Amino acid sequence: KNSENYKAAIPEIHMTELKKVIKISQRWNGFLQKMKKFCENNQSKPVEIFSDALAKLKLYQDMYAELERKVNYLKSQLNVELISEETILFAEKRDTFFCNLMDLIDKLRAINAESKDFLPPTFDLKKTEESTKKKVQVLGDQLLKFASKVELTTVECDKFGINYNHLSSFVAHINLEGIDIETSFLDKSKEKVPENVTSLSKQIEGSISDVNKVAELLCQMKFFAENLSMFDTEINAKIDKELNSYKTQQGIMAIDQLTMILEKTEIGFQLIHDHTCFIGQNWRTRREKMQKQDDLNYVIDNLIGDDIKEDVKNILKEKYETFRSTYEDLLSRFLGSFNSKTETEPNLEVLITETKTLVCKVAQTSESINWDPSFRDRIPKLLAHIFAVCTLKNTQHYNASRGIEASRVYLLMPYVVQVIAIFRILGIGYEKNVKLLGMRIPKIKKPSDDLINNLVQIGTGDGKSVVMAITACVFALIGVDVRCSCYSEYLSTRDQNDFAPVFRTLGIEKRIEYGTFNKLCENLLNEQCNVREKLRDMIMKNKDVVDVDRVTAYIPPKVLLIDEVDIFLSEKFYGGIYTPSLCLKDSLINTLLDTLWQNRNLRTLNAAKALPTYQDCALRFSKWIFLFDEAIKDMVAALRSVGSSTYIVQNDRIVYVEGESIAENVVRGYDTIWAYYYENEKGNISPSSLEANVGIIINCGTFSYAEMPHEFGFITGVTASSDEVFLVKTVHSVLLA
Repeated sequence: KNSENYKAAIPEIHMTELKKVIKISQRWNGFLQKMKKFCENNQSKPVEIFSDALAKLKLYQDMYAELERKVNYLKSQLNVELISEETILFAEKRDTFFCNLMDLIDKLRAINAESKDFLPPTFDLKKTEESTKKKVQVLGDQLLKFASKVELTTVECDKFGINYNHLSSFVAHINLEGIDIETSFLDKSKEKVPENVTSLSKQIEGSISDVNKVAELLCQMKFFAENLSMFDTEINAKIDKELNSYKTQQGIMAIDQLTMILEKTEIGFQLIHDHTCFIGQNWRTRREKMQKQDDLNYVIDNLIGDDIKEDVKNILKEKYETFRSTYEDLLSRFLGSFNSKTETEPNLEVLITETKTLVCKVAQTSESINWDPSFRDRIPKLLAHIFAVCTLKNTQHYNASRGIEASRVYLLMPYVVQVIAIFRILGIGYEKNVKLLGMRIPKIKKPSDDLINNLVQIGTGDGKSVVMAITACVFALIGVDVRCSCYSEYLSTRDQNDFAPVFRTLGIEKRIEYGTFNKLCENLLNEQCNVREKLRDMIMKNKDVVDVDRVTAYIPPKVLLIDEVDIFLSEKFYGGIYTPSLCLKDSLINTLLDTLWQNRNLRTLNAAKALPTYQDCALRFSKWIFLFDEAIKDMVAALRSVGSSTYIVQNDRIVYVEGESIAENVVRGYDTIWAYYYENEKGNISPSSLEANVGIIINCGTFSYAEMPHEFGFITGVTASSDEVFLVKTVHSVLLA
């Protein structure tokens, strides 16, 4: 029995149990050794049977030797470099590495503490920890060295980022006494880099009449923002401030001159692209550089994809010429009557009325949208009106440049490539098989009036966001709800804000919603009922059957527009799952959390189950206690690294620093829950905030991203390509075939 207990305890080195069994083995070791020797000297049958049984026993010296080997192996695992290729490339693997390292240190600390009175010292853990501290010191010294330099190379910036990210992860997951990484290294580096940028800002203010010097200093600031991503928000804000000041003092002509200098370098071109002060100049330079994308013949000749034949190309040319003539007439008419001295933008009431008269009723069901041939014929003129609204709502840079030669280049005007891409999205130029008596006739096709799910690929920088927004306007104007989905919250918010004035002017802002793939999934899940609230209700009432809401209202058709289709189709999204969760709050749950916090040395679920508060929860939530068990496992694991997360306390809440911005709505599992307890104990979080922000985190299920598209009546997507062989590529979507 003692040997069996040993075999159960040795794999995970449970020292409390090992201490018992090894002491028992040590006490019986002398007797067992004598018995073993006796068996070796006697060959009788009974002795042979006893000898076989004795051979299965784990003797004291064998136990000790195996334990020593395992401890030495753990010790060797501590002797690792803190930076590897994997931890540089993948943040998740970096966090996992340091989390595992802390688990290892905790385990070795426990072994040392438990083995003192029954085993010789295994090794000097303090010496090993000191070695780790020295490695951290080297990383920190390098970080401060780079942070102190006024000029950095790309390689030095990369090394700064590597050291900064690894030290941040170290702080989040590892607790070593005698070294304060946050104060000694991270905080100091956060002070030094902005100081250098502020110095560059002051130099700009002192050199404002020297446009070449201003361009040089701005590029230095932008270099820091591009290569030190943890400071990009703060640095870009300083750049915006300096640019606005420069424009106010020197005027639009100086901005033009500055633009011409900046566009000669890669970092300067990026600066023009990223900062709103250059929007007008950016439109102008992009139009000048994208002459091919604005050449109808070139675009049509390089169009590839499904159903691209000569007659289709001719149809697209004809439709575009209708679009262009209508658009130019509208622009001339409304700009001609626009008085920039008394008006900030043209009066668009007449244009809006004309736009809406082009919209006819389109056959819709909750699952499909069917074009009418007459409406398809109106699409070029409808697009011309929508684009005219978009252009005329963005005349601020045109106004500022009035009197400058070719001032129309400061208008936000559509490229040929964008219009052709929208034509293809809306089904213009596709064909379908001719049918005779309900049977398809092979190889005989005619122009299709169907709205076909499809994907469109255009060149990088050719205006995906414009294609998405104008397409959304067409659908919203016919009364269809549109979901524009993107992988990035930043890009999604940026695009929605950019086109919000156009949506509002057309009166369709409530029909168009931008959001991430996660937000899209969340909205679809909650369309019939709120999943989180249903689960919360079931648990709190201890029911195992959900009350079904009977929804009989008509659900209008929806259109899904996917930005960056290639990312949506990647393993992370289309091959992945979405897992919504809720934070369950109750006085009994709070009592359980309080008890776990007071007994934070607990290491197992079984130990937690012995607590009276757990037994109260098991009685109250009997049908859901299995969820509590899984949650407690996560709680116990998180208790090992309390206080090491990179959070701060602000306005009586736990918030997280992400780069140079503060994320107030982030909950990082039980690390955040225990952070509230930790800071409350220190007096930094009030009791009311603690009560309001803690609870048990329950996963509401897992949902496949691949199922989302089936909820829409029409799907299209736009993605970018750096391939210069084609300007527009369109294919029928296999996503919903």
